[in-house]
Amino acid sequence: MTPSLQVQSQSDELLIATFFKQSEGQWRSERRYYTLPDGDVKEMVSRVAIRFLERGCPQLCELAKLHQLDDYTTLTCGAAVTWDSEDSVSGKKQSQGSTLFGVLGSTLYRDRGFATSKPVTASFYFTNSDSLCLRTEYKGSVFEEELKLVGSKYRTRQTIISRAGEQQMIGQYLEKRIS
Repeated sequence: MTPSLQVQSQSDELLIATFFKQSEGQWRSERRYYTLPDGDVKEMVSRVAIRFLERGCPQLCELAKLHQLDDYTTLTCGAAVTWDSEDSVSGKKQSQGSTLFGVLGSTLYRDRGFATSKPVTASFYFTNSDSLCLRTEYKGSVFEEELKLVGSKYRTRQTIISRAGEQQMIGQYLEKRIS
């Protein structure tokens, strides 16, 4: 790795560690999904819990093993996220689950993807210290996401899902810290 890439990598890792630490806690996520091109709308509400993970913790070592990384302690930090979602209109349970994120350079390792239970990776960058952008690709789909911290009590998220160069869905989220 060249010195300039190494400095950028360290900068990315520091920014995402700070972002994960600032995101730690309990959130209420109100989201709206737009299916394209017809514009069908689905509204959901979720309780989301985010916990910061330190380098070398058991969850990050397991994630490194899952991705077959040579050094199981190489992931510099991460986050454990759990959620419980329901339809905003009907109150019907929609999904419940968890996922792990681990960081190495400008790559985000996950134990599962948005639409797969298999491990995936995403590239990430920051437009500023409060705005994290992710790009994940698998099975012919592209998932582009922006997460933005708005002060200490709010986060916004936007996800655009594309397949074969055509946008399929847009998800917009407002997340309010509840603890």
